[in-house]
Amino acid sequence: MSEPTQETDEEEDLYEHYRLVVDKGQGPMRLDKYLSLHVPNATRTKIQNGIDLAAITVNDAPSKASYKVKPADVIVLALPQPPRDTEIVPENIPLDIVYEDDELTIVNKPAGMVVHPAFGNWTGTLVNALVYHFQHLPTGRNGDIRPGLVHRIDKDTSGLLVIARSEYGMTYLAKQFFEHTIERTYYALVWGEPKEAKGTIEGHIGRSAKDRRIMDIFPDGSQGKPAITHYEVIQPLRYVSLVKCTLETGRTHQIRAHMKHIGHPIFNDSTYGGDRIRRGTTSGSYKAFVENCFKIIPRQALHAKSLGIVHPKTREFMQFDTELPDDFRQVMAKWENYVHHR
Repeated sequence: MSEPTQETDEEEDLYEHYRLVVDKGQGPMRLDKYLSLHVPNATRTKIQNGIDLAAITVNDAPSKASYKVKPADVIVLALPQPPRDTEIVPENIPLDIVYEDDELTIVNKPAGMVVHPAFGNWTGTLVNALVYHFQHLPTGRNGDIRPGLVHRIDKDTSGLLVIARSEYGMTYLAKQFFEHTIERTYYALVWGEPKEAKGTIEGHIGRSAKDRRIMDIFPDGSQGKPAITHYEVIQPLRYVSLVKCTLETGRTHQIRAHMKHIGHPIFNDSTYGGDRIRRGTTSGSYKAFVENCFKIIPRQALHAKSLGIVHPKTREFMQFDTELPDDFRQVMAKWENYVHHR
């Protein structure tokens, strides 16, 4: 009689390090090659060792390195040790500081920078930079180690963030966010021209049951949390429009999900369908022009342009504004020129 295995106990002691869902447009690709492209610092040797140890599964089953991944495959890398402790390593990353005093700092975050360390992004984040540049930042509620963070914006969204520099400042600013008294405006380049030059988008926002990375709209309020976005068309350009969005609430992906909901997804937003042609022909010189625009701004064209807060100590209302980043300005100039010569 064979000895009982410890498989169950070993499985209970595994910690998920990475969970990848293969994009719907992904063509056939070997599993080891796919992982080498999507997992930071993953060499072929490390990947092969993980496969040999059954630490890498595809759709909850062990797989071979030669397996060809296909759309919607769920790939999990799980190892016996926890993925990371709570230590945040200070990193000398330059910050674009718009304003600072003892209570708060206003930072203009570049596109591509993750705000807080998490799976797959343990270094190079805004928080890594903050703990290097500033001492004794407040850590926030519930013991979460999120130095100075009162709110966040997406990795590929650029623009303004307020950072608390004291416990009192964090509490006071967090209260403003909770009560929706913070004034936040974003500029977005969206596909098409909304029928109404001004409008309000309302609809509960919650995670999609099909893909947890995506937020869905529930107009009947059956799921999710209330979300309200006010928009105004600043510059219509036939195929696209520059739109100012003012947040009344601050839900995850709120502007991105709301603009898709009304049929005008943000330009080059791969998560919400803006990374393909949504207005105009899909061939010829126009297609080449759009693809060139995608290369100029290889992210969703969304920028947190202005921020208005009441200062924790002076009680003075303070308004901050920033220019559109270079990639955003360049793609706007391309569209203006294209429409002008048509």
